Amino acid sequence: MTVSFGLNFTMGVFFAPTATAYGVSATALAVAAALSTAVTGLAQPSIGRLLDLLGPERVLIGGLTLISSSYVVLAAVTQTWQFVAAYMVLGGLGFAASSTLTVTTLLGRAHGAQVGPAMARAAIGINLGQLITPWAATALFDPIGVRATFALLGAIGLAATVVLWLLLPVGQRVSTGAGVGKSLAGRWKVLVSFGFHAATMYVVVLMLPKHAVEQGWSVAGAGRLVASAALAAGLTSAAMVRLLRHYPPESLLRVLYSVRLAALLPAVFAPGPRVLVVVAVLFGIASFPVIPLTMAILSRGLDPARMGSTLAPAWVIHQLAAASGLGVATVVHALTDSYRGYFALGLVFTVVAVGLITPVSRREPVTV
Repeated sequence: MTVSFGLNFTMGVFFAPTATAYGVSATALAVAAALSTAVTGLAQPSIGRLLDLLGPERVLIGGLTLISSSYVVLAAVTQTWQFVAAYMVLGGLGFAASSTLTVTTLLGRAHGAQVGPAMARAAIGINLGQLITPWAATALFDPIGVRATFALLGAIGLAATVVLWLLLPVGQRVSTGAGVGKSLAGRWKVLVSFGFHAATMYVVVLMLPKHAVEQGWSVAGAGRLVASAALAAGLTSAAMVRLLRHYPPESLLRVLYSVRLAALLPAVFAPGPRVLVVVAVLFGIASFPVIPLTMAILSRGLDPARMGSTLAPAWVIHQLAAASGLGVATVVHALTDSYRGYFALGLVFTVVAVGLITPVSRREPVTV
């Protein structure tokens, strides 16, 4: 997860220097991000079937190989369409096969109904990737250049994949048990909430560096801003491991969404470069830690032998909502020259998400 999420979300740090070094327009980069996210979403049903057929370990190695290779290819492209194609196809498919659906299936088979704490521990890898990779990229831009930074990070990803290939054991096939769930029927509110989460999170995480540069930050400073968000997310994920032993994931989700509201309010109503530190830290707390909590709810009681294909629709919704959010944010930015309008939409999405996961209180009938 450190390699997969690190490479996927560090692309936001690359946008501003890539536009300068490659001559690619900022709009083309935003469209490439939206298309890559859409590819990830559309690939989820196929990835789910492969998980059940081949096992999550093999799918994970294949996905990490693709997403790492995308960076190597991006180091060599010379035209805009080549950049968009490599980012969209290799990056999109690679992330689809190496992100949370695959890891949830891997851990769900091993831990069953107690997968929540394990997912929270694994989510720390997401934040390590966000913390290490943007910092490394911004530190390398000046001494070696944008292309060499792409190549070096891709090579490191491939090396890590080889190590995992040698160390990961191939899991045993699991059989279907009696009384287990085989669909996400009845969990539509959580699925819709997950979509609103993605439509907000991807825009903020990927576009915050560009927004920071527009507010007067340096490229290196914008990268450190992302790293601050990642550190906050990592500490929150670590805390979730313990909290899940005492509180249900639904309650913790409502707390995180409240923190997200506190993050987006200053982004909308108190613009300026200094406030972005507060926005980054608070949004980091309420960003990726939402994912393992949601997966703990959705995977509860599912058939471990069919978990990949059963959970795939959740990730179709998640990724397509993220792609739609990126597309709308691009339009909002083109019309207003700012992402603040979309941050305001994020406030609305967060309120709706909280409402969907909040149980409706039932009034007891009055007896006389």
